Amino acid sequence: MTQSDAKVIALTYELREGGPEGNLLETVKEDQPIEFLFGVGRLNQSFEENVKNLKEGETFEFTIKADKAYGQVNEKAIVDLPKSIFVIDGKLADDLLIEGNIINMEDQEGNPHRGKVMEIGDEKVKMDFNHPLAGMDLHFRGKVIRRREPTPEEVTQGYVKPQ
Repeated sequence: MTQSDAKVIALTYELREGGPEGNLLETVKEDQPIEFLFGVGRLNQSFEENVKNLKEGETFEFTIKADKAYGQVNEKAIVDLPKSIFVIDGKLADDLLIEGNIINMEDQEGNPHRGKVMEIGDEKVKMDFNHPLAGMDLHFRGKVIRRREPTPEEVTQGYVKPQ
């Protein structure tokens, strides 16, 4: 990665499931655009390809198929865990065990994972460790608000320096 390959781009967008009329998943408005460091490989490659050459003020609209976004739902990432692992200080963590709740967890090697509580049984808790957008085609519509060269520090650290 050279400094000339990377760009800092601030955007607004609407993210919809499937296509232009799909379920609205996220909105980033012009008064609080999101700013990215493009070209360092931290963002979805298909997303970067669609916006990397846009100029300030240009609009965009594109769909990224699930296989190029967060992949299909992996059934192996949906697991039954013993309810006992949710016992903290001798008490079941009822405040965590709510269907639909997202819980930060670690595997046996200490790697972080975010899991969604799918179902709570008498002895087991069904958790989904897929990305929340797995299995979805993602439709973006937005506008480039700013575009600038990154600082050498931003290129080295791999993300936009907070202002």
